[in-house]
Amino acid sequence: MTNNQSINADLFKGIALMLLAALGFSFMNVLIRWTSGELHSFQIAFFRNLFGLVFMLPWLIKFGYRSFKTDRLGLFFIRALLGLFSMFTYFWGITVLPLAKAVALSFTVPLFVTIGAAIFLKEDVNGRRWAAVLVGFIGTLIILRPSIDGDLFASLVVIASSVTMAASVLIIKSLSRTEDANVIVMYMVLLMTPLSLPVAMTVWQWPTIETWLLVALMGFLGSFAHLMFTSSLKMSDVSIVMPFDFARLPFIIVLAWLVFDQSVDQWTMIGAAIVFASGVYIARREAQLNKRRAMQPKIS
Repeated sequence: MTNNQSINADLFKGIALMLLAALGFSFMNVLIRWTSGELHSFQIAFFRNLFGLVFMLPWLIKFGYRSFKTDRLGLFFIRALLGLFSMFTYFWGITVLPLAKAVALSFTVPLFVTIGAAIFLKEDVNGRRWAAVLVGFIGTLIILRPSIDGDLFASLVVIASSVTMAASVLIIKSLSRTEDANVIVMYMVLLMTPLSLPVAMTVWQWPTIETWLLVALMGFLGSFAHLMFTSSLKMSDVSIVMPFDFARLPFIIVLAWLVFDQSVDQWTMIGAAIVFASGVYIARREAQLNKRRAMQPKIS
């Protein structure tokens, strides 16, 4: 396999993993909304972390504590704090906003990530990628048709979640250069579970048996999706694969319709098509540029 073929293979593997992550997160969002009829979002966040940890234990048993050796524990801790704030605010937003709107607002993450990747990770983000991400953001605005209404505060809370999630993504990308994806996910749930417990205790109530099963499934989906997400970032540039996180919108539109009978208007569909198309364009354009670079003769 040539170097160019290897680059393109990693690119499309990264995209496929990001799409799997988007699907897993979409199912998790549905479960968050479903269980919010009984539990507070802060408690749901704790259970997501707790059962995420439980489902990662077989990996820990297999590889042992030596696999946790790292010189970047401080960065793991900062990532956990950022992730926890993002989780609390986003989970709360899911319980009070329409699902499609909450998910659409989270699509501001790639915009913040691209800016951060260019500034902090020194990634080469060309004009076409900038334009495609901005087009995706415009598509999100079409979905939202922003106005000052009763959803303004909740919408701003979800945007705050997007900012901290973007910072978390950049840290994951930095960690993935030296750490295994399983280690990154394991440290996430290992640190976020005890950190989220005191907050959950302030609103604690015991779930029913059915809800126990649902939050357990939610924890599994969260860990699976985050593992796919982290592996995707490890394979390709953040600014290339992140736009495919936009696939969460069509996924959530279908699931919200099937589970909650939530209808979607034509403008939401148009906006969804724009944001998804922008991500596809980025990947196709990057693959074409890689091919052209490989075909250029080297000057010795």
